[in-house]
Amino acid sequence: MNTKLKEILKISSLPVVLASMCCLSPVILVLLGVSTVSFASSLADTLYGEYKWVFRGVGLLALLGSLWYYLNRKKGICTIDEAVKRRNEIINYVAMVIVAGVLGYTFFLYVVVHYIGVWLDLWA
Repeated sequence: MNTKLKEILKISSLPVVLASMCCLSPVILVLLGVSTVSFASSLADTLYGEYKWVFRGVGLLALLGSLWYYLNRKKGICTIDEAVKRRNEIINYVAMVIVAGVLGYTFFLYVVVHYIGVWLDLWA
């Protein structure tokens, strides 16, 4: 079970970061010293307020793409016949990856990135 959890975390970690870029990018800009806090704060307001669904959509597409890559390359499910034979395994992986993606996104964005932003005084 431990290896399956590691596989799920590998599949969902990059899409979670991509989906969180609406608020993570201003934090990165401030930490690199490229941006001021006030500009990063207004950028975060704009990106999260108007474009959060774009970032979430990109994260979802990346999640589905990484799941397809994992099932195709690592598990060897390349044909329709193989997918039909291993249907339950595919359904289990899809369910686990979506749950891990949603929980990872929620925790990473609303806890980790939020408190880093509070520490940097980007938002209150």
